[in-house]
This record gives sequence, C-alpha cells and structure tokens, in this order.
Amino acid sequence: MKVGVPRETLPGERRVALVPDALAKLKAAGLEILVEHDAGKSAAFPDAAYEEAGATIVSTDDVYAQADCVVKIQKPSPAEVARLRSGQALIGLLTPLIDPGLMQQLADRGVTAISLDAIPRTLSRAQAMDVLSSQANIAGYKAVLVAAEAFGRYFPLLTTAAGTAKPANVLILGIGVAGLQAIGTARRLGAVVQRMTCVPRRRSRPSRSAPGSSPSQPPSTRPAPAATRAS
Repeated sequence: MKVGVPRETLPGERRVALVPDALAKLKAAGLEILVEHDAGKSAAFPDAAYEEAGATIVSTDDVYAQADCVVKIQKPSPAEVARLRSGQALIGLLTPLIDPGLMQQLADRGVTAISLDAIPRTLSRAQAMDVLSSQANIAGYKAVLVAAEAFGRYFPLLTTAAGTAKPANVLILGIGVAGLQAIGTARRLGAVVQRMTCVPRRRSRPSRSAPGSSPSQPPSTRPAPAATRAS
C-alpha cells in the first residue's frame, strides 16, 4: 500500500500529516510513503529528512495519482477533492458534522473518509489516535504566550531598585484540556491566575415520593451507637 502526504494548502497551516520520525513504523509494516515536494517545509522538515527516513519525494499529481491512502491535516479543498479517485482512502481532520456537504462529495467519488476528530476518545485503544487533546494542549499554552506578548507589562512579581511591579491577574475561561494547560503556563510565568468554567451548573431536582407516602428524610448524621460486649 502507498501512503501519500500532500502539502497543506490552507493559508496559515504549517503542519504536516506525517513527520520523518513516524515513517520507521510505517515502513516496517510494509507501507510505501510518497511525500509531496516541500510538504514539510513549513514545519521545519526538509525533503532530505523524509528521504533519509525512506520516503519518496514526488509531485502533487503523483501523490494523488499513485497513493492508495492520502493523509492530511486539514480537509481537502475543492481542487484536492477533484484529484481523489474511487477506492482511495482519505485520513485527516475532516469535521464531518460541520461540513456534511464535503462528506457527500467524497461519498459520491467513492472515497473512504476517516476523520480523526470523530474517533471516540472513550475507547482505550483510541487514546493514541486522539488528535483533539494534543492540539488543545498546545492551544492553551500558546494562548497564554500571545496574551503575555499583548499585555505590555510583566506577568510575574518583580522587585527592583526603581520599585515593585505587581503580578498580572489572568482569568482563564474554561478548565478543559486547553484551560488546564493555560492555567499551568500562566502560573509558571508568575501571574495570579483565576479560572472560571463555562459549563452551566446542574440544578438538583427534589426527589418525588410515592402517593400516600411521607417524603423521604435525609439520612441521619448522628453517630451509630457503639457495640456492647456480651456479658
């Protein structure tokens, strides 16, 4: 089987679907890797690194024409969809629930689409294929760095001969994967961190009693009597 790695065409996307370090396992499994010219350039992976790892550098046309499976980061553009053929497999972040029209186009062309953002993370064997948590982790880290750059002052408490600079107060909205990483990063930079969850609280419903029965009483908080020794 031939696996094709095309260059990402979405403006601003610098990632690449496969890095040279990951090719060893794929080659050991008997797969042939085709990498488009300069596919990893924006991610600091030159073509020479892929060739040293055993990949073959090809043109854009050859990637789509020869590959049995195409791996991407972002979903394909209309021009890339037109290059796909029946029987090919496409793996990437396809967001099928957000863009069902794209899924219909791929189905009409006979393409098998595998969206990594739709893999159920609750399965233990799917943990290694989770792409959302890793990217959310990076997003939380980067968000604090961007905020520190835009803040224009210091994050930590600094005491100098000229005076004292108070630490910055940082509010983190959301305490998911990205939020927890943002909290840790802001604290490491010396900021005073406050966090707030965006999930609404659930209201507790009163328990209903059967008709004719007395309402249930809360369990007693009185301690149980100590056991007595038989005489």
